[in-house]
Amino acid sequence: MKRAIFPGSFDPITLGHYDIIKRGITLFDEIIVAIGVNANKKYMFSLEERKKFIEDTFADEPRVKVMTYKGLTVDFCKEIGVEFILRGLRNPADFEFEKAIAHTNRDLAPIETVFLLTSADTSYIASSIVRDVIRNNGDYTKLVPDSVRVK
Repeated sequence: MKRAIFPGSFDPITLGHYDIIKRGITLFDEIIVAIGVNANKKYMFSLEERKKFIEDTFADEPRVKVMTYKGLTVDFCKEIGVEFILRGLRNPADFEFEKAIAHTNRDLAPIETVFLLTSADTSYIASSIVRDVIRNNGDYTKLVPDSVRVK
């Protein structure tokens, strides 16, 4: 069975993330959305909220699982027996950044990184933009799955 993790903070999950996961399911038997926990990072949404947003979004897709982890992504891959990391690329800057991480990961463990280009209609969406729209009371609903609702 080919399994991949799709790591990130997902603060919150966006339609760009959704697109990559849905397209990734066509390549892999299972996608594990892996929410990384960084104690030094200030999140808008709690870990439980972020996990629930993703679980609710993919409630009807049994091949998408949601897990949380701390530490290096490659160590988490080894721990759960996953050989692939799935990443989305929005622009050339993303590619340069992700390429360096992919090379480092491959030096640390036998893990392959698979890149998917984001769809043209979601390529501009980033969680940081969504958070800014939310903070400024804008209409964020066009940028995230229906499961993401701010109280």
